[in-house]
Amino acid sequence: MNKRNAGLLALSSFTLIALLHFFHYNNWVSFDPIVLQVARWFFVTTLIIFAWFKKSLTTWILVAMAVGVEIGLDFPAFSQNLQFLSKIFLRMVKTIVAPLLFATLVVGIASHSNLKQVGRMGWKSLLYFEVVTTIALLIGLVFINITQAGVGIEVPESLLKELPTVTPKGWQDHIIDIFPENIVKSIFEGNVLPIVVFSVIFGIAMAMLNEKKKKPLLEFSESLAETMFKFTNIVMYFAPFGVGAAIAVTVGHLGIDILKNLALLLITLYLALITFLLLVLLPIALFVAKIPIKKFIQAIKEPVSIAFATTSSDSALPKALENMEKFGVPRKIVSFVIPTGYTFNLDGTTLYLSLASIFVAQAAGMDLSYGHQIMIGLSLMLTSKGVAAVPRASLVILIATASTFNFPIWPIMAIYGIDELMDMARTSVNVIGNTLASCVIARWEGEFDDEKALAFSEKASDAIRDEDTTF
Repeated sequence: MNKRNAGLLALSSFTLIALLHFFHYNNWVSFDPIVLQVARWFFVTTLIIFAWFKKSLTTWILVAMAVGVEIGLDFPAFSQNLQFLSKIFLRMVKTIVAPLLFATLVVGIASHSNLKQVGRMGWKSLLYFEVVTTIALLIGLVFINITQAGVGIEVPESLLKELPTVTPKGWQDHIIDIFPENIVKSIFEGNVLPIVVFSVIFGIAMAMLNEKKKKPLLEFSESLAETMFKFTNIVMYFAPFGVGAAIAVTVGHLGIDILKNLALLLITLYLALITFLLLVLLPIALFVAKIPIKKFIQAIKEPVSIAFATTSSDSALPKALENMEKFGVPRKIVSFVIPTGYTFNLDGTTLYLSLASIFVAQAAGMDLSYGHQIMIGLSLMLTSKGVAAVPRASLVILIATASTFNFPIWPIMAIYGIDELMDMARTSVNVIGNTLASCVIARWEGEFDDEKALAFSEKASDAIRDEDTTF
């Protein structure tokens, strides 16, 4: 057997099992529950065989989700014994938060946000990034409040006892909590906002140093960031066990109905992202950047496809830089704006985080006022800036946000089961947003080359790069 045959076997078994359950639940044909259970486990077995040949971590995570659902359905009591696996995974993810945020923010600010170095282009980029990501965040809040995707999950009493109690705070307390009293204490308690503020001020101070004194700290921060990326990848190898266990515990606690909420969450995200593309980025492209849309789509098609397939913005970066220069954005602008945007302009991720954080509160039965939601949004405006452009790094920020605002963690683990499907869309929007940003800044600087944009050739962009277009 090979990968292709294993895939066909899994697809055939899924079709057969789906038909059996459809006929059974519509009372067209009555099957013994044991027959249905055996059929489902046969399908799970075919998925495991396919994952073995596929040799992909993403595939194993999806298979683990299916196994977790089945264990939760068939063995609800036993499924609760698997909670230790999800807790181990969560602990490992939490250890990433502070060093990852510190390193990415310091490198982003010290390398790119020294206004003495970047001048006018620096503040224009940062202003544009903040406006667009704020709109993305608000769209996420609007859509999750409309669909109420997290509402209606019946949480058992045993699980409610595990949820933290929330002590109401005034707006002054929230503002005070943003600033670090003791950075080590903030790291220990998992308070993200003080870590972000400390990192931002540290990065600004570092940018003010002369090159000789700044270089060692910058190199250390870059090395720390790369190390934490690798650390994240290592931890993610445990993800199938953590996610599978979490889904099993969640389904065992809450039943199959939570999957309906997750499906609604996925639909909500895609609708919100499409709305953002059509109502925000498209008008910006037409009336601010004033670029030929068809040629722009040709230029970004390949990097966006790479981002969609790999769920990683980083993997699309080289091709995005190359194609934007060929599209008419000067190298000095494209090489500044797009990498900076990877830290400060993650539109899709920001929208997802605002949407997912409110979903978590809804799932836990917390009735948040609009003022409280805006406060969460303001915190995400800071914390989302430290999201690494690697797959599933936003999970780290979502967990940190939940800890900061005393939300439970269990809904996040349920979300993680479909995170791959959501990551594909939000990462693609991140790349679209950053490539468009380079066009906007080039237009504002009066340096966008309209002739190159109109003459852009999709075939030429696939050719081997010449020396004068190599980054």
